[in-house]
Parts: sequence; C-alpha cells; structure tokens
Amino acid sequence: MIAGRNVVGFHPILSILPIGYSASMKKHVIIVSMALSVFGLSVLLVGCDRQVSSEKSTSVSNDGTVTSKEKTVTKSSDGTVTKTEDSKKTTSP
Repeated sequence: MIAGRNVVGFHPILSILPIGYSASMKKHVIIVSMALSVFGLSVLLVGCDRQVSSEKSTSVSNDGTVTSKEKTVTKSSDGTVTKTEDSKKTTSP
C-alpha cells in the first residue's frame, strides 16, 4: 500500500459503526416525533374563534367621501364574546 492513497474498494460509509449510527438515528426520530406531537396537541387544545355575526355597511356622502363600517362579534373557545367595530373613511381626490 502506498502512503496517501486510498485502497481500492474502500467505502467510507460502510466504515461507520452500525451501533453508533442507529443510536443517533433513534434519538433523532424520537426528538422529531415528540416535537410533532406537541405541536399537534397545542393546535387541538387552543381551538379557534367562531364568528357569531358580521355586519357591513357603506355610505357615500355628497362630497364623494365613502364611509365603511364593519361590526363583528366572535366567540372564543373559552366562551368569551368579543365585539369589534371598524370604520374607514375614504375621500376622493
């Protein structure tokens, strides 16, 4: 064998010990599966807000100003009711 040259038929991947490789892969699989299960449970436990009612109205005044109003009532998973009102005024150039 000549120093500094690889031996014909040498495979570096096959030289890895299977015990160490499989142990690190098991640890990786366990960590990933735990992270996915925690994420999935958090999505299920949080829940979503449910929209109870929504009302939109738009009016135009004589000078061309457009006024839009939106009222929304939502109910969260813990039972609290939230009312929001948005109002926008747009003037024509």
